[in-house]
Amino acid sequence: MNQISPLAYVHPEAQLGDNNIIGPFCFIDRNTVLGDGNMLQNSVTINYGARIGNNNEIMPGASLSTKPQDLKFRGEESVCIIGDNNSIRENVTISRGTASKGKTVVGNNNLLMENMHIAHDCVIGNDCIIGNSTKLAGEVIVDDKAIISATVLVHQFCRVGSYVMVQGGSRTSMDIPPYIIAGKEPIRYAGINTIGLRRRGFSNELIELIHNAYRTLYNYNGTRAEAIEEIRRTLTITPEIEYIIGFVESSQRGIIK
Repeated sequence: MNQISPLAYVHPEAQLGDNNIIGPFCFIDRNTVLGDGNMLQNSVTINYGARIGNNNEIMPGASLSTKPQDLKFRGEESVCIIGDNNSIRENVTISRGTASKGKTVVGNNNLLMENMHIAHDCVIGNDCIIGNSTKLAGEVIVDDKAIISATVLVHQFCRVGSYVMVQGGSRTSMDIPPYIIAGKEPIRYAGINTIGLRRRGFSNELIELIHNAYRTLYNYNGTRAEAIEEIRRTLTITPEIEYIIGFVESSQRGIIK
């Protein structure tokens, strides 16, 4: 049974599962779907096109599936898909998609801290932490288990790899490859995220292998394509190394220096 405050508004066409708590001054629009076991504290807005899973905690002032901040948006049908077990803190805003992809996606078990923004058509993976006041522009991709610190600005179309740690206050207009620390001004490769990888159960041997891949990638006296060939020739190609290679080869904006 849902617990809905008499001071909340839920549109008659909204689809609610079971055991949700809807606090006072919440607004849930039409064409929305809310799963089971979600807690919406006071003053949460669930806008048109939201598709929200189960067991999410959404704090006051959050506004989900907002109209895209994109002048090309012409009111086309689009959605904002949010998975399960996310902690969405105060004043977080997440836009729904545009004609480009049709959807913005946030996965499972993410911590989205106060006042951060996810723009239209972004894809956020699972188990990510995104810090206070960080802003992700349109069509940004964040892979699983990334940590992006506070007040980071990410340019549209960028991709952030898994297991990264991005320093607070950074700005990037290029892709950030997996397993690394990215920081300083201007943003650049600052080594392997060794502590984070150890906490996630990576062995010392695997961490060293990843480190060797990046030594080659960033220090090789030749083109990036030649550096990739050197990695393939000299290192054991585990799934982690293949992920690095695939990330770099598919990068549209290029990776940070």
